[in-house]
Amino acid sequence: MNYILKAERLCLYGHLVSMAFGLAGLLWVMPHPDILERLPAGQMLFRWSIAGGGVVYILLGTLAVMLYVCRTLGLKALSLFLPPAVGISLGSELLGTSTGFPFGHYSYLNGLGYKVAGLVPFTIPLSWFYLGFSAYFLARSGLYSSADSRSSLGLWLLSILVGAEMLMAWDFVLDPAMSQTAMPFWHWHRPGAFFGMPYQNFFGWLGTGIVFMATAALLWGTNGVKPIVVRSQLVTPLVVYLGNFGFAAAMSLAAGYLVPAILGLLVGVLPALVCWYRTIPDEDAGLMLGAPGSDQPAATPPMDIATEFQS
Repeated sequence: MNYILKAERLCLYGHLVSMAFGLAGLLWVMPHPDILERLPAGQMLFRWSIAGGGVVYILLGTLAVMLYVCRTLGLKALSLFLPPAVGISLGSELLGTSTGFPFGHYSYLNGLGYKVAGLVPFTIPLSWFYLGFSAYFLARSGLYSSADSRSSLGLWLLSILVGAEMLMAWDFVLDPAMSQTAMPFWHWHRPGAFFGMPYQNFFGWLGTGIVFMATAALLWGTNGVKPIVVRSQLVTPLVVYLGNFGFAAAMSLAAGYLVPAILGLLVGVLPALVCWYRTIPDEDAGLMLGAPGSDQPAATPPMDIATEFQS
């Protein structure tokens, strides 16, 4: 398992660094093109960043989360979550770019890779997967924090709703900046009232998230996958969620969109942190996960944050 952890960590670090590199290019270099003349190979690096930077950070984020799921929950859990997340979100995006439902009328521009059917970059459903999994797993882990409530239908439904809401919250800060900057990645044919976005877009995000999270959760349940972890095992989902939120928030704030950033903090970052904190503490793992008479497996030996990121 150690080599999987090392590969996961490498992809996660690369994901964060490539996002930081992209931010520097969009927020620092583009407004001051003369900087390129003072940097060694500056123009070449900038052209590479514009042409493939978005693809690289999404692929690295996808790989980091895939490795995390395999290491923490097993290959079966990944094989039951990845297909509905990618397939349903791709179908929703293709429908949206073709008909305007469920998000509104929009089109993707360049910078995010090859477009499926000439409409949706192949990286888009991958970002739905890795952000969607991170949001859902944080919500589920925080809500399923006591052994005597793990069979509750109400908690099952609430974890899906909270996970989808946290995924939607990311779009509060992502969409205004990414669609209206000096170098946008998509554009709205009919700009809406919320900083250029139609309110319909949020219902599309929420609905798409609910559908693929519910599908994956049903597949997990019917195939015996019991995704139970302790707090220190949620490092990768939390870092992925906060890192991507930070990237989008920096873009929005630089463009002067303060309200979306504040709203995203309240309905995205705050719930994510609360869910992480509510997850079973490491010291209670033996009592909560493997108590006598419980059908839950004992927790795998957890790593603390310091061990996971320093060893």
